[in-house]
Amino acid sequence: MFGVLAVYQAMLPLLRLSSDARIVNVSSGVGSLTTNANPAFPYHKFYGPIDPASKAALHAITLAMMIELESTEIKVNLVSPGFTKTNLNGYEGTESVEDGSREVVRVALLGPDGPTGTFTRWEKADIPW
Repeated sequence: MFGVLAVYQAMLPLLRLSSDARIVNVSSGVGSLTTNANPAFPYHKFYGPIDPASKAALHAITLAMMIELESTEIKVNLVSPGFTKTNLNGYEGTESVEDGSREVVRVALLGPDGPTGTFTRWEKADIPW
């Protein structure tokens, strides 16, 4: 979490100079407090203080960025790459890294008229915060 905040603080002066600045934080659906609060959610019982809670903290930092930048044209969004095959999960994910990066790239390239404050997954589906 501190890394995300440090990069944000370091890059903000440059972002403010851009005519089309966008921050895309990569999160996970397991960080959704709304989804995890639902006992019917398949991963509800796995919510814990490490990965899901750290993703929820990322959401809080992202919200703080959004609030700080409300009076600017800088867009801030969250994206979940889905369950991608990475070293983190022993390459047991169901999606390729290429598929997982698709939504990150799409949101990064939305342009100045694109939305801000969204949380989406790689199929352009909204995720509740």
